[in-house]
Amino acid sequence: MSALEDLTNLASDLENSAVKDWKSQGKKVVGFFCTYVPEEILYAADILPYRVRATGCTDTSSGDVYMSHLNCSFARSCLSFALEDRYSFLDGLVYTNSCDDVRRMYDNLRTVAPEKFAFMDFIDVPKKVDDAAIDWYRNGLVGFKSNVEKAFGVTITDEKLKKAIEVYNETRSLLKQLYELRQMDHPPITGAETLKVILAAGSIPKDRFNELMKALLEELKGKKGISGYRARLMIAGAGGCDDPEYFKIIEDLGGLIVTDADCFGSRYFWQPVEIGDDLMLSLARAYMDRPTCARMMNRLDERLDFLKDMIADHKVDGVIYQIIRYCQVWGGQLLAVRDELNKAGVPFMYLDREYALGGTGQLKTRIQAFLETIER
Repeated sequence: MSALEDLTNLASDLENSAVKDWKSQGKKVVGFFCTYVPEEILYAADILPYRVRATGCTDTSSGDVYMSHLNCSFARSCLSFALEDRYSFLDGLVYTNSCDDVRRMYDNLRTVAPEKFAFMDFIDVPKKVDDAAIDWYRNGLVGFKSNVEKAFGVTITDEKLKKAIEVYNETRSLLKQLYELRQMDHPPITGAETLKVILAAGSIPKDRFNELMKALLEELKGKKGISGYRARLMIAGAGGCDDPEYFKIIEDLGGLIVTDADCFGSRYFWQPVEIGDDLMLSLARAYMDRPTCARMMNRLDERLDFLKDMIADHKVDGVIYQIIRYCQVWGGQLLAVRDELNKAGVPFMYLDREYALGGTGQLKTRIQAFLETIER
């Protein structure tokens, strides 16, 4: 089996074989919902951090009891899965105030079903980036580390934390190498395949992932590149874009996805951690200085610059800006992104969608029309 096939299989199931192996050793798995949760703290405690998603959810009725249909369907899907014990393999959940919908998911689950998870914690992430915010965030991470140690009866030493940071920095480096290959005129990997790789990165031990990534990069060096595509595309916008089938629909029509600016993509791994004497401060700086979420009110210009840099580096012909319906955070910067890309002459498509894959006929029609616009 090739490394890509192995990674694809690991990404296909919520409770994959790597999670089962980890659990069989008596070890804990803790889920998290946002890229502002420093996984290194959990990994240093010999706990597997697991990026929570609800891929395949087609019925949110369990979550709809507690959340309005005007709440984003990603949050309602995850709440439904939690209430239906689809996350029974998790020993805990970690949230942030990434958005009001995720915060409401935390409040509801903590209130109506606290017995589902022995450990639930919340990290307060500032909504701006400056020295004071980084210091605030660092203090929150110190508290999170203490809560993990108390809940699981472990001690997270600086030596263990430094080792975890080094492992994660290797992951980041390997994933950036994968994205560099996608800059080629004939990339050796599709966007859908790349998303599966990143999903695997968030759901298996990083040591194993790094070995598979090294093998994958070697495989791709000898692989014939993809040609005959109609346009090179970028996916940008909100989180919740964790279903490779969305990407496959686009790519089956001839639009090759060569990069992204997404929570389940580049923003997850782009910024390495520079190790200093204060490891918690090192984590806080790195996580706050990464390509930011739209919730960071004072970083719009930097987000736009990152977007344009990725477009230039990957020779992007058009951008699909997708958000989960009713997402105030990413919907709030839609006009700024659209206007900036219009000025730069980059074709732009806005895709407002539900989390679950549906309405594929309409989606195909819109993608087809967008590709024809680019070709003209």
